[in-house]
Amino acid sequence: MYAVIKTGGKQYRVAAGEKIKVEQIAADVGQEIVIDQVVAVVDGDTLKVGTPLVSGASVKAKVLAHGKHDKVRIFKMRRRKHYQKRQGHRQPYTELEIGAITV
Repeated sequence: MYAVIKTGGKQYRVAAGEKIKVEQIAADVGQEIVIDQVVAVVDGDTLKVGTPLVSGASVKAKVLAHGKHDKVRIFKMRRRKHYQKRQGHRQPYTELEIGAITV
């Protein structure tokens, strides 16, 4: 059984017991959260697709950690114009462990 959830403007395919990194969520480490934006649920041969969300479906997850992804380096340059700009970015994330998927 797996589900497709929506959080942080992205969609993730999750199953029970998986660990995923999503956009940062305002929750404490060790806290249980419920994600109710479920786009689809697959249980064996049965597929439930929402319009746009599956009504009554939810996914329970436990917050494992907060952190930052690897640095992305941005370098802009205009040739012959003596212009160079260096910049870096580290996107924050929340690591979740998926628990039960309820329909």
